[in-house]
Amino acid sequence: MRQKIPNIYQQIIQAKIDGRKLLAILLDPDKIVWENLEALLFKINQSPASHIFVGGSIVQTTILEELMTELRKKTKLPIVIFPGDPSQISAQADAILFLSLLSGRNADYLIEYQVQAAPILKKTNLEVLSTGYILIESGNETAVARVSKTQPLDRKDLDLVLATAQAGEMLGNKLLYLEAGSGAKQAVPLEMIALIAQNIEIPIIVGGGIVDLQGIQKAYNAGADLVVIGTAFENNSRFFEA
Repeated sequence: MRQKIPNIYQQIIQAKIDGRKLLAILLDPDKIVWENLEALLFKINQSPASHIFVGGSIVQTTILEELMTELRKKTKLPIVIFPGDPSQISAQADAILFLSLLSGRNADYLIEYQVQAAPILKKTNLEVLSTGYILIESGNETAVARVSKTQPLDRKDLDLVLATAQAGEMLGNKLLYLEAGSGAKQAVPLEMIALIAQNIEIPIIVGGGIVDLQGIQKAYNAGADLVVIGTAFENNSRFFEA
């Protein structure tokens, strides 16, 4: 089994300095078709992905650990937990996005779950990546909005989204995640990505509603440092051949 991958944050920072764009494949343990997992991991290993994100709005712990075991056996990519709540922590990963849902005012997702997670994380060797998480309206209700009981920010209110991103940076977040949500009808607006990229210094992650290579490149061109794809990649065996 491979060794842990250290200093993932520094690698992201260095990629930003060098102008190298990063790509994460998001795997939701509850949506994995286990008989297809080996083929999926082979496809990931052959893709330009730089990271694997693992998580979902609702995940059973036993399934999470089973998936982590397989990932550690069959991929050398950094494995980063993208948690929905404190139950989604696995010491088998390399790092965890320590999310604060800046777009909402539900105290559970602003600080309560972080308080619950802190003593658990202290007992692991996970690299903790403080991440400001902002949900953007995408044309339909996504699972994360439903589970977190928060409303996404208006995709047309660029000033509010920018102010929220800047507040996250000032609070000390190391990363900013702009999220349209899994299965979103619309991706994060390119003008929004560009505005934020021009006005904050920390790396920007963008995910949700990106369904093809063109969408990835547009997000990169707008200023995203790391793009996250999930459903579209899993459903299209020739995603990177288009």
